[in-house]
Amino acid sequence: MKKFANLKSLAKTLLIAGTVFMAGCATETNSVKEAVIPVFPPPPEEPRFFYERTLLSSADVVPEDSTAELRRSLLGGSRTGEGLAKPYGVAVHHGRVFVGDTAARNVAVFDIPGGRFFRIGDGDLGALVKPLGLDVDAAGNLYVVDAWTKRVQVYDRDGKHLRTLAGPDWFDKPIGIAVDAEGNRIYVVDGGGVKSENHRVRVFDAQSGAHLSDFGKRGTGEGEFNLPRDVAIAPDGSLYVVDAGNFRVVVLKQDGTFVRNMGAIGLRGGQFSRPKEVAVDADGNVYIIDTAFGNFQIFNPEGQLLLSVGGRSEVNAPAKYMLPSGIAIDGDGRVYMVDQYFRKVDVYRPAKLAPDAGFVRKNPADAKK
Repeated sequence: MKKFANLKSLAKTLLIAGTVFMAGCATETNSVKEAVIPVFPPPPEEPRFFYERTLLSSADVVPEDSTAELRRSLLGGSRTGEGLAKPYGVAVHHGRVFVGDTAARNVAVFDIPGGRFFRIGDGDLGALVKPLGLDVDAAGNLYVVDAWTKRVQVYDRDGKHLRTLAGPDWFDKPIGIAVDAEGNRIYVVDGGGVKSENHRVRVFDAQSGAHLSDFGKRGTGEGEFNLPRDVAIAPDGSLYVVDAGNFRVVVLKQDGTFVRNMGAIGLRGGQFSRPKEVAVDADGNVYIIDTAFGNFQIFNPEGQLLLSVGGRSEVNAPAKYMLPSGIAIDGDGRVYMVDQYFRKVDVYRPAKLAPDAGFVRKNPADAKK
């Protein structure tokens, strides 16, 4: 592992590399090849996660053709690409990263192994206005909560619109979503709002859209919520709901039965200030973003704090955040974290996974598409 370079110089370099304009405009690609690789926890502790890369624009996944590369080598300058305007949620399937862009009104797709970049939800069918919560099933089908139309749009892995679920009669403020691996049920968080009593999780059949049940109500008691924001499904079927207004995560059984609360308001590790999104890995460990802390905290299934990753900063750099919002975990254990302010997605690799292993490896068949 390389030693730290001069921090002032590094910060300046990364700030330039991280400059991103509105989606559709030319955007400089990520350029941190010579920077130190942040590791968590830091030495001398045994590493558990390495910062791996940052996704800023299409140039971070789409190969540069030989003509453009020659022109740059002769004339100088950085690669540019199509960037993110105001990213929020993220989902990932086998190295294909889906990022909801609320300003561009679509989902940007970074296909890392396929070397492609495209957008979903800007056509006539399944058009998006304000995509927030995202999730994928085991087949890679994408489920998107549109907070403006108050609907759930479903697409296949390549962006073909499959169906529309629910609608404005069902929600006050839909914001987060989780789908089971089989694509049978979706759990949609209705954040309610200050003047609403409908702070709950609504359950629907993911194929027909039929309403199945509801969990929770506004309050501070067991199984109650105040401004809930997100939900995730654990391997054992447990549900983890980010209860932002109560500064905790509520754990429920699949039928909505209360199990326990995780966390409380505070400034120490294991506590929360502005919890926003949640994800669960294959071992049942729980990853929770806190916007105020500028990090995500990892808990074991029993709710014990294992590790904190990232830190708050006004300068863009690897593992530094101003407004982190979305988090997702791929099947290989890589963690994808969105920052709205820096308009980026940072990728972390678990230490047990080799750099060239997992789903981000180049897939020649996909690259030809």
